[in-house]
Amino acid sequence: MSGLTRRGFLGTVGISVGAACDATAQAPKPNIVIIYTDDQGTLDAGCFGSGDIHTPNIDALARRGVRFTQSYAHTVCCPSRSQLLTGRVPQRSGVTNWLSNRPSDESERNMYVSEVTLAEVLRDHGYRTGLAGKWHLGAKPGHQPLDQGFDEAYGHLGGFIDNFEHKFLHSNRGRPPFHDLYRNGKEVDETGRYFPDLVVREATRFIVENKDRPFFLYCAFNVPHYPEQADPKFDKMYDSMPMPRRSYASMITTTDDRIGQVLRALDLWGLRDNTLVIFMSDNGHSTEQFSNWEVNYGANGGGGNTGKWRGAKGSLFEGGIRVPSVISLPGQIPEGETRDQAISNMDFFPTILELCGIDPPGYEIDGKSLWPILRSPEAPSQHQEFHWMWQDQWAVQEGDWKLIGNGRDTTGLESKHAPRKKMGELYLANLADVQPESVNHAASHPEVVERLQELHEDWLREVTP
Repeated sequence: MSGLTRRGFLGTVGISVGAACDATAQAPKPNIVIIYTDDQGTLDAGCFGSGDIHTPNIDALARRGVRFTQSYAHTVCCPSRSQLLTGRVPQRSGVTNWLSNRPSDESERNMYVSEVTLAEVLRDHGYRTGLAGKWHLGAKPGHQPLDQGFDEAYGHLGGFIDNFEHKFLHSNRGRPPFHDLYRNGKEVDETGRYFPDLVVREATRFIVENKDRPFFLYCAFNVPHYPEQADPKFDKMYDSMPMPRRSYASMITTTDDRIGQVLRALDLWGLRDNTLVIFMSDNGHSTEQFSNWEVNYGANGGGGNTGKWRGAKGSLFEGGIRVPSVISLPGQIPEGETRDQAISNMDFFPTILELCGIDPPGYEIDGKSLWPILRSPEAPSQHQEFHWMWQDQWAVQEGDWKLIGNGRDTTGLESKHAPRKKMGELYLANLADVQPESVNHAASHPEVVERLQELHEDWLREVTP
């Protein structure tokens, strides 16, 4: 279905939904807050099993909601954020490779502006919409947050920034680092101020200014993503921990502390009981390291905890795509419970629409509402299969079987798994193995390889514009 038709949905369905909202005007619309962290690994919170990291705020959120043990995002930032905001696989949105980081980069990729985001749907149904933090879905004018449904936006457009100078550090066609901090599409200079604190400031301001009307806040923290510039007050907590876990742990606790500040703003203004809070990471922990322009930065080989799962950011092993996730809404979602069913970050889109009484769109949505699972721990997963694709790397998962094509292993040097192991063209893993994804079953199960490869090819034909 064309982008024009998808956008037509916003106007046509608004009439019927608006009438339904009028009929139930006595019930206030729930606020929506999505807290999206950057490069927080599979188990990197106390409530997910990392007993060596201090995360009191994420743990408290889990006690007030449902924690998912098999929650999937994507392998890197761009496709993950595309999936989250559209409820659709990134191939439908044109997000098949890195997106632009700089507004002046005319030839770089951007998410199709025809895509309808969660912000657009909620704004057209009476919500004030705001972004605080990281965008990374296209920096070109016409593809920025205000062009995709946000009433206001503060943060960086590209992949990451130095937390004090607010510069994008990667080498970009021979050009040196450039400043990347914007308010509503206009560049602003707050050099010297710690960016996670600026995110908290903007998120808190947005909450307070909109406390008397329904709002959607996308709080997209840029941490624990490198450069690892943690709040110094947490460094002593991890003095005895070896690197790279030490620096990464301090970043996780810094992230948790800022998450807590945002959640306390909801509590302070009496909004928590009517606010759906979703916490999730965009992908697995990073093992990257860079040296550009006489600046060394990165994740020091990777300090994340994946437990038995193999892989990290940039791979389609579980450690690259399986991430911590919690959803909470007092009185409507169970508290202190766990769900083991497999879910996707695409599922939040239809879940939120159902909560808000908004009819599902008339075009293809790949996410499935989580309400059956939230209401009953016995409900089956809403997904029969999962698909991921990034550049030429792809994976299809059905039950415990996962077939990876053109795979890469980005596991860090400190892992028990072989670092950055070169993969064969097809790698058939079984998640039920004692050490999952450590054995390639392709030769012994050719019939499974054939079936999963056909599923991938059918899916790719369907989702390619």
